[in-house]
Amino acid sequence: MNNCPCGSEQIYNQCCRQYHDGKIAPTAEALMRSRYSAYVLRNGAYLHRSWHSSTRPNKKGLLQLPATDWLGLEIVRTTQGGEQDNSGTVEFIARYREGEQTGSLHETSRFVKEGGKWFYGDGDY
Repeated sequence: MNNCPCGSEQIYNQCCRQYHDGKIAPTAEALMRSRYSAYVLRNGAYLHRSWHSSTRPNKKGLLQLPATDWLGLEIVRTTQGGEQDNSGTVEFIARYREGEQTGSLHETSRFVKEGGKWFYGDGDY
């Protein structure tokens, strides 16, 4: 794989793959981008690990992701979520195709950092 699915214009191996392989994402936005890439690559195990335990769905559901083709990610804005923060939000728009239908998901996601590690909590659509 060449370009990372997250839209960073970096090579996947130098971008989201390091987080998928276990490196801790330094910011909420980095975690958001890595989670988007995990949806593109249908990496349910990573999605499960990066979801906060208080809101995490069961693992089986994440391992059987629907056949959605993710077409692109746009980060609209990030509030806090930096390396020194303990919480933050990332507003994004993700475009997708399911069968013949195309659409977009516009969400403001909430992230929390515990034990030096960022987790996805939940979001508002």
